[in-house]
Amino acid sequence: MFSEISVPSRTIMTPGPVEAHPVALRAMSASILGQFDPAFLQIMNEVKEMIKIPFGTKNEQAFAVDGTSRSGLEAALIGLIEPGDKVLIPVYGRFAYLLGEICERAKAEIHYLEKEWDAPFEQETIIEEIKKVQPKIVAMVHGETANGQMQSMEKIGQHCQTNDIFFVVDMVATYGGVPIEVDAWGVDIAIAGTQKCVSVPSGLSLITYNDRVEKVLTSRYQKELGLSKDVRNENHISSNYLDLSQLQRYWSEERINHHTEATSMVYGLHEGLRMMIKEGMDNVYARHAQNDQAIVAGIKAMGLEFYGDLTTKMPTVTPIMIPKGIDGEEVRALMLDEFGVEIASSFGALQGKVWRIGNMGYSSRKSNVLHVLSALEGALNYYGADINKGEAVKAALAIYKK
Repeated sequence: MFSEISVPSRTIMTPGPVEAHPVALRAMSASILGQFDPAFLQIMNEVKEMIKIPFGTKNEQAFAVDGTSRSGLEAALIGLIEPGDKVLIPVYGRFAYLLGEICERAKAEIHYLEKEWDAPFEQETIIEEIKKVQPKIVAMVHGETANGQMQSMEKIGQHCQTNDIFFVVDMVATYGGVPIEVDAWGVDIAIAGTQKCVSVPSGLSLITYNDRVEKVLTSRYQKELGLSKDVRNENHISSNYLDLSQLQRYWSEERINHHTEATSMVYGLHEGLRMMIKEGMDNVYARHAQNDQAIVAGIKAMGLEFYGDLTTKMPTVTPIMIPKGIDGEEVRALMLDEFGVEIASSFGALQGKVWRIGNMGYSSRKSNVLHVLSALEGALNYYGADINKGEAVKAALAIYKK
């Protein structure tokens, strides 16, 4: 016989997932509604409008794609890409290569602009490369969780708009944690997810796109054979499940029967978004910024070093250099086993060299910040690291007492 699951309590301070908001979790336990029940359609309509607020957009199209954040990235890219299309991908961290992986599978001609992961690009560098490559699409990451760096992009977006280039941006790690202005920055498609600053379990991707994109998607629309034999399209989008031309009709008044919606996830998304908006987006951003300042102050006071440029570090992720002679995974394991606190390692060339402390959504709380600093100091002290003992929490408290 199998036993009922027993889930331990954790303080999750990773760059995702984060602790789900209790209000969202309660909503997810509500009764299931049919996907075309008028009560559920009202929830969907409200979700559409709320998604737009953290994106900073007035786009008509904003909805959720079933699947983790990666599903939204893939839906966005394959909706625009036809075989042979040029895509420029500026790389300053791991997840730009994910965009490339998706584009490769869509048979695009990919051009990477690469640099060290310690800082984002100067916008002019990317614009010069756009002029050389002349791509159909520029795809890039706003906030790279691998290294905690954040890319400025308003000049890039303006150049793309002026030159009829599509600008696709992964905003998964920044949505709901830092101010975003999709319209003002000239972003054609923006993608986010539920499992970070929205404080909802992983399982939905959030997407918004403008009229330029909608025009392309409409030109590629094909309805399923089971619904109609009349709407055929030789240039249809390669995926059925991630076909934005169908999904936008599922989320619109047309309500085509595309798939069975993950109703409980949509309940949770509704409440996660509602709690952010109720708090006030300016207050949400200020909370993340203050908790980030406290984390940075505590790490500095401990005598640890940061990876990358602090002036371009995003408030939602702090990358910390693992001290020489210290096994980073042993420290993480001790923090989890003895303190109930989880932080993350990193990827690629940074694996084994960098820890990452997340500061996202419901996990971005003063009590969590003080707990993670105490746990990290305690674990480092246990393993004999040369740190300033007793200083981290004091430095963080000084931020909160200001």
